[in-house]
Amino acid sequence: MLRMITTRLATAILSLVILVSIVFAMTHATPGGPAYSILGQKATPAAVHELNVRLGLAAPLWKQYAIWWWHLLQGRLGYSYLLNRPVTQLVGDYMANTLALYIGAIVLSVVLSIGIGLVQGVTYGRWPAKLIGAFQLSLYALPTFFVGTIFILYFSVTLGILPTGGITDLRIENPGLLVYARHLVLPVLTVGLLGVAGLSRYFGSSVHEELGKDYVRTALAKGLTFRAVLFRHVLRNALRPLVTILGLSFPYIFAGSVLVESVFNYPGLGYLLWRSALSQDYPVISAIVLLIGVMTVLGNLLADLVNGLLDPRERFE
Repeated sequence: MLRMITTRLATAILSLVILVSIVFAMTHATPGGPAYSILGQKATPAAVHELNVRLGLAAPLWKQYAIWWWHLLQGRLGYSYLLNRPVTQLVGDYMANTLALYIGAIVLSVVLSIGIGLVQGVTYGRWPAKLIGAFQLSLYALPTFFVGTIFILYFSVTLGILPTGGITDLRIENPGLLVYARHLVLPVLTVGLLGVAGLSRYFGSSVHEELGKDYVRTALAKGLTFRAVLFRHVLRNALRPLVTILGLSFPYIFAGSVLVESVFNYPGLGYLLWRSALSQDYPVISAIVLLIGVMTVLGNLLADLVNGLLDPRERFE
């Protein structure tokens, strides 16, 4: 187990170095630059050059790259060009909102996927499983922004029971946790329901596969009820592929939340990344990409650890 964790960590560190290096090269290779976003497109070349010198963007790329890594190793992520705030503080403010959205969406996806997948696996080949499969394909084909817009039109505009976006209500002087939770409902539903389409399909296939194995027939032959076999043995073994897929889906969930946060005007990391990309705010883009990479690596490592607990054989591989 320790050897596996050490190997995965070494691979993860190398992956992060390559990932951030590629992002650094791509963001600095785009035409224009943050100087035009700050000064405007009608800025004079002299003013743009002066601002680039002040921001450290006039130096050669290799020197900017070396300086950036030196600051990164010291825990200094720099300042946002547009907002003139420390990147660490800026990302931290938005990170709390993203975590609330992530955790709510993941919990909703896992709970619904387990319930739907169990029914699909048990009724494989019959009409309930076929109906669930059609529902999964339909849900999987829907664009994220379309689902979010439909939710806004129905729950906010038509029914008027939920806010259209943001995280607070400016009409309320001291908004509390309940107000914040109401603003989370629609974004969490959008990200969570779209995650159900893929996760429940994998889990349903895993349940069906486990039900066809010898240990299930042996347990039933010994007198155990189907319900006991399903929840004591099949569920535990079928969760392993679901945990692995969930660990690998962190970047895809984040990519979906970029659109969701834009649709709902939700101030999370996805919204910040989208706004920073438009203005070519390099320090913020690099910091968020690095954070996504770390989250993906930790998600994969956590999936391996959970799988090791679910299947003791994993610990000795």
